[in-house]
Amino acid sequence: MSYLFPTYARWNVTVKEAKGTWITDENGTKYLDFVSGIAVCNLGHANEEIIQAVHDQLAKYWHTSNMFHQPIQEDVAKVLVENSDGDAVFFCNSGAEANEAAIKLARKHTGKSKIVTFLQSFHGRTFATMSATGQEKIQQGFGPLLQTFTYLPYNDAAALEELEDDVAAIMLEVVQGEGGVIPAQQEFIEKVAETCKRIGALLIIDEIQTGIGRTGKAFGYQHYGISPDIITSAKGLGNGLPVGAMIGKASLIEAFQAGSHGSTFGGNPIAMAAAKATLAKIFNDDFLKEVNEKSDYLVNKLNRIIGNHPLVKEIRGKGLLIGIECKKQAGAMIDQLREHHLLVIAAGPNVIRLIPPLTVSYEEIDKAIEIIDKAFSQQTAIAH
Repeated sequence: MSYLFPTYARWNVTVKEAKGTWITDENGTKYLDFVSGIAVCNLGHANEEIIQAVHDQLAKYWHTSNMFHQPIQEDVAKVLVENSDGDAVFFCNSGAEANEAAIKLARKHTGKSKIVTFLQSFHGRTFATMSATGQEKIQQGFGPLLQTFTYLPYNDAAALEELEDDVAAIMLEVVQGEGGVIPAQQEFIEKVAETCKRIGALLIIDEIQTGIGRTGKAFGYQHYGISPDIITSAKGLGNGLPVGAMIGKASLIEAFQAGSHGSTFGGNPIAMAAAKATLAKIFNDDFLKEVNEKSDYLVNKLNRIIGNHPLVKEIRGKGLLIGIECKKQAGAMIDQLREHHLLVIAAGPNVIRLIPPLTVSYEEIDKAIEIIDKAFSQQTAIAH
């Protein structure tokens, strides 16, 4: 009997310990982890520098409240601002909370309530972020959603032409993660930015999964030459400790004054210590250059080994956020990869998502591809 609500379809793996790119279960079996806590442990499991930073902060204090000045919050906010188009940061505990803050700020600043998002998007599971998510499966069973969200087709620039000036913000992921690892097209992103200016709406980029080096840049939007009004971050920000951030431009600061928003644990000094150590490592040109090189290596080798496989439709993504779209549902393949001790997850029904730690080695990439090739070959044998 479990004392937990069964809200997760858990695998038959019980974690005993994890280090770097590897997870060891209670039976001593080692798994190559290309999930990273779902794009969270960007520096791998049990990173020594983060352990030391958290240990040092624990020895000082681990909670006071946001009524006190905490210099470590300013330290982390400064790094986020210096590596983005933002000017001020609000800290919270998760991606959903960061997106909630973004939605509230956009509505308060503009005085408008309508938010435009996109089909197959994923922005969280709170009521506002679930309403912002363009997937019915996330929304079913919870009664009426918030009525102020409109969904448009992703990568459809023409659909934006119908929008009028009653829109507070357009909100999107530059790579739809849960929706199938679908990168935005340059023309589409430029049209989104142009539309925001035309109708007086804010541009919100949800970087919960794509941020903190995951795509080979500090934030994914930086591939596209745009300047968002609001950027949201979480997942990789604390390398496993719960922390989220909303980054906004200076013009928005007036709308978020004392009492307008808050979070009891937001900016918790333990989470801030982890975030500070994480950013010091990832927001580095040499580190990000290596992420891009590993991405090229992984994608090129995948295309060479399985690109022409009869079950593979497309291999796509940015940085170390890669999707293998299959010509049938991917669940059985994901189970088979796990049996071969490679951990991956789905992105929609047909896509295998690869999100290894950014510190993954070339040897580990080779090992993962070897397992993937073997599993696809076995699937072909089963089909015949």
